[in-house]
Amino acid sequence: MDKDKLLKLLEDDDLGILSVKAKGSAALSADDRLVSSFKEVTDFVKQHGRNPEANKSNMLEFRLHSRLAGLRNNRAKAELLQPYDEFGLLPLTNISQDASAPAPCPEEATSADDQAQRYGESEVAQDKVYQSLKDIFADDDLGILDDGPESIFRLKNVPTNIEMPEKIAQRKPCKDFANFEHLFKQCHAELAEGIREVRSFTGEQQIKEGHFFVLHGVMVYVAEVGEKETKNGKVNARLRCIFENETESNMLLRSLATELYKDETGRRILDHHDKALEDLELIKEDDKQTGYIYILRSLSKQPEIASIANLYKIGYSTTPVEERVKNAAKEPTYLMAPVKIVTAFQCYNLNPQKLEHLLHTFFGTACLAVEVVDTEGKKSMPREWFIAPLHVIETTVELLINGEIVHYKYDQQTRTITPRK
Repeated sequence: MDKDKLLKLLEDDDLGILSVKAKGSAALSADDRLVSSFKEVTDFVKQHGRNPEANKSNMLEFRLHSRLAGLRNNRAKAELLQPYDEFGLLPLTNISQDASAPAPCPEEATSADDQAQRYGESEVAQDKVYQSLKDIFADDDLGILDDGPESIFRLKNVPTNIEMPEKIAQRKPCKDFANFEHLFKQCHAELAEGIREVRSFTGEQQIKEGHFFVLHGVMVYVAEVGEKETKNGKVNARLRCIFENETESNMLLRSLATELYKDETGRRILDHHDKALEDLELIKEDDKQTGYIYILRSLSKQPEIASIANLYKIGYSTTPVEERVKNAAKEPTYLMAPVKIVTAFQCYNLNPQKLEHLLHTFFGTACLAVEVVDTEGKKSMPREWFIAPLHVIETTVELLINGEIVHYKYDQQTRTITPRK
């Protein structure tokens, strides 16, 4: 709103709602106001180490410069301010005095008119009384209320157009919720079994397709992640979020992250594979990488091997796993057959000599016992092949990495990991 519009608004104020009431008299005396105004000058000198200059680009400094010049030309003011002039800003020798008009003593200046005559109208004088905003605009010596570039009516650093998202996400009933209901039931079951784990939400990079979260006490499944786009260095994408209360939303990735941050109970739900990967991320700078723990599945076509369900090898290698298993078909430790790499984990501070002992102690009779003959007719008994569900194998690797495996055992009958008594 510019000055003209504001004045027009005041003219239309028939009820006098916007009328300005005259301000009461100030509590400070004229002498106190004079000292206070001079202290602003001395504070400037103390801060900047110089006198204020006629700097029109800095209105405060310009005002203090003008004030100091006025004080230097008024002997009565300069004399009164001598006890406060710690920097010698008001030398009396340079100030002339009209002999016919001696400065009155402070006691003689009792009325507002006497004080105005003593100190001059340009500086601390009697308070001006403004009857309306028109009086304020008329008394704008510095032009602060003008319509120029420095006008208070010109907003700065405020965008003229606020960019709003094309679409505001809202919850709506999920018509195909039956396609997702079994996923929520499976997630609850795996949480109860300890296969999944609830952890704090710490970053939007954790929002991925197929992941579960808890938002305001309701489980959320990220069914789809749309095409990602980067704006102002930040990645965003449109999601399809399915809520366990049979609703859905197409909120943005960053919107979901914001809501999870704001919700003190907001959580993410990790599956067994994510748990193992996250534990690997907790590596310290001084930790030493010693190799890789890997999980393999045999591609052997021998009936005695191919017929065994949930048969996996947990191995250790100091070289990349792909390089280690490239000749698997010629090595007895890999059952003289090709293998498929299920997953692999980088390991730090792991003692390879203890790995085999820990695995055999943990799985006990679930360890495969089969005799293999190599190309030269030599027989051997491969080790580190175990009969157990994949999620149990991966949890075992996690326990190996964090050193907790010694507190658990594998129950072959229930095919679950249980605490040692």
